[in-house]
Amino acid sequence: MRPVGGEPGPKDHGDGQRDDKRGGAAESGDRRLYRKGLPFLRQFDTKVIVNICGGTVADYLEVVERLSGQEIDMLEANISCPNVEHGGIAFGQEPGMVEYITKEIKKKAAQPVSMKLTPNVTDITEIAKAAEAGGADALSLINTITGMRIDVKKRAFCVANKTGGLSGPAIKPVALRMVWQTCRAVSIPVIGMGGIQTAEDALEFIMAGAAAVAVGTANFRNPYAMPEIIGGLEKYMEENGIRDLKEIRGIVS
Repeated sequence: MRPVGGEPGPKDHGDGQRDDKRGGAAESGDRRLYRKGLPFLRQFDTKVIVNICGGTVADYLEVVERLSGQEIDMLEANISCPNVEHGGIAFGQEPGMVEYITKEIKKKAAQPVSMKLTPNVTDITEIAKAAEAGGADALSLINTITGMRIDVKKRAFCVANKTGGLSGPAIKPVALRMVWQTCRAVSIPVIGMGGIQTAEDALEFIMAGAAAVAVGTANFRNPYAMPEIIGGLEKYMEENGIRDLKEIRGIVS
């Protein structure tokens, strides 16, 4: 909706096994999206999913309305953001709020909506069910896990916000478990994410039930991560006589 500068630096800390990113990610605003982002993406034969966030329900709804006339295939609502009207608790940590904000977004959205869930909850299935009850078309999970790093030489926090979002391969086992649980709890599609770096990682999520997977942190370390994963999936299918990934989706019980 409008540019957001994010928190002051340092903003991230990585050591090859994990990445700790501070909260308050910088956003470029919707005008930049209209001018540069969408025209660039339309050059390619691909689907466009736009991630949205906000500090209040009204923030989300304003963004959804402004995107309603754009050539976008899906909206992904990041509800890990703190609700500034209710003491800063994340929208995605309370089932009642999850159902409510999902319903409100769906009333305004012209595109299908996937609710991106935070893993920082007691029971992910209760949150997933609430989003489904609110009318979500799909679910995306997991978002980052709240973590912390301390520099013992500087005797200071590694990121300016003290805590940050842990991503990368360190969170994959947690993400995989939550995707498996969620796929068993709801009937809508689940987009699995969290630490996927290889074709084997992606296959694990698909076998756990994910309808699709997303790759984030791996792209920062390896710009060829996506084509390598796609190539690896094709090779696995050829070697194992699989014609469609539906044959192995949710194959583990």
